[in-house]
Amino acid sequence: IGAIVFFVFLVQDSNPGENQYGPCPKEDEGAFITLTRRELAGHFLSMRGYVIMAGIQLILGGSLLMVLHKLNGLPYDLPFTEQFPQTQFFWLVLLLIAPVITMRTFAHEKASGTFETLLTTPVSDAQVVLAKFAGSFLFFLIAFLPALSYPFILEHYAHRPMEVDSRAIISLGIGIGLFGAFFMALGCFASSLTRSQIVAAMITFAAGTGLYITGYLSDLPPSNPQWWHHLLRHTSMLRHMEDFSTGILDTRHVLLYLSLTGVFLFLTYKSIESRRWK
Repeated sequence: IGAIVFFVFLVQDSNPGENQYGPCPKEDEGAFITLTRRELAGHFLSMRGYVIMAGIQLILGGSLLMVLHKLNGLPYDLPFTEQFPQTQFFWLVLLLIAPVITMRTFAHEKASGTFETLLTTPVSDAQVVLAKFAGSFLFFLIAFLPALSYPFILEHYAHRPMEVDSRAIISLGIGIGLFGAFFMALGCFASSLTRSQIVAAMITFAAGTGLYITGYLSDLPPSNPQWWHHLLRHTSMLRHMEDFSTGILDTRHVLLYLSLTGVFLFLTYKSIESRRWK
């Protein structure tokens, strides 16, 4: 709640109803900060952002109830931090939140006619892309932030003493952040390709779901292991999240998602750059 209030005051002088891109950013702050604040204002100064956060907490709360139903009075060999990411609701949020947040980043600008105004302002394409991504990613982190408190809440109200591994929670938080950065970059790229927010959302959801399904394909034992099977095992999001939830912070996973985030941000930049010259 405190983080939400802070960001509301941070962006309160931004009015989403007005033209978001004046002739020049404020002199006392850079173009990137100005554009990022405008992007955050679109979430926190309207009901849309709060509805999204409420929906996320509702679905994550369903995941929590599923895990508690399994653990209630029954012995289980996995801790809570490993059980929680294995629920279907958890992945449903990850796959749905990116299209919902990023579908309007560029598609809304094109549909409303403000994208042409944006191209005439003294800001670079890289600043626009990074600001759109930063605003979406910060909103994603704030929306997921309450979920990291679930283990501590259970520790406080549990009838029996239980230990919470802070290192596993930190590792899981880093994993969720890396997944979120990748999905936000993917969503920004999809939104830069079309004027329709629905089309942008469907592209992001289809790409994310396809990567999620390949994680299950990697668990199918082939009769003759081929190179593609080893590739699927190394790129499986399910295995990566499993490592993060157990407290294993593998640098290969970190570099993979940072690289994918950079690749899709570069593709978004090239997409915006090509439109400037049309």
